[in-house]
Amino acid sequence: MYNSNISHCPLFIGIDDEVIKDFLSRAVSEIRTFHKGEHVVRQGDPITFLNLLVEGIVRTEMITAEGNLVEIEFIEAVRPLAPAFIFSDRHRFPVDAIAMDKSVVCMIPKSIFLKEMMMNETLLRNFLRLNSNMTVFLSGKVQMLSIKSLRAKLSLYILENTTSDQNSFFLKRTQTQLAEYFGVQRPSLARTIGEMINDGVISLYKRELTVLNRKKLEHY
Repeated sequence: MYNSNISHCPLFIGIDDEVIKDFLSRAVSEIRTFHKGEHVVRQGDPITFLNLLVEGIVRTEMITAEGNLVEIEFIEAVRPLAPAFIFSDRHRFPVDAIAMDKSVVCMIPKSIFLKEMMMNETLLRNFLRLNSNMTVFLSGKVQMLSIKSLRAKLSLYILENTTSDQNSFFLKRTQTQLAEYFGVQRPSLARTIGEMINDGVISLYKRELTVLNRKKLEHY
């Protein structure tokens, strides 16, 4: 259950390795393994544990009121799943989480996790910081989804993943997954990417995307 990557979890930053090991040994009540394609959690399921992803990667997605599939994010170990919703009045998972490869989740009862935070100020501060950062991320996601133009959505996504000094990045998502991330159909995304390539704004080789005209992206 414990490995060197655990200490890189946002919850455990600044906490001694031995303290982390002791915490996990007494707090984890169950360990679950999921294979590629399996649901780790489903949208609407009640949250009774802190679900700590310690191995693998999961994809979170949700169904909108219109019935469209929207991808939220990829979560790589080591991170908790939906930590901001654990102690909310409506403590249910807001998304589906699906294993992208073999994934292992440690289950920590909410009551035990709350007691641990009361005894460890660093753990509490990390939990609050993690939830604050998630709020910022979700605000950005809402902003992106509120943009009507697909070209503008794609431009914002590219700008967020590049800088004036680093003008290329590797697309982790396939075009199908990227279309779901934007909440659009794949042919629409492929057409928009093709138009931006033809306009000399970006280039795409395999899955490496390079910005050729940053000012035009910012204009979009």
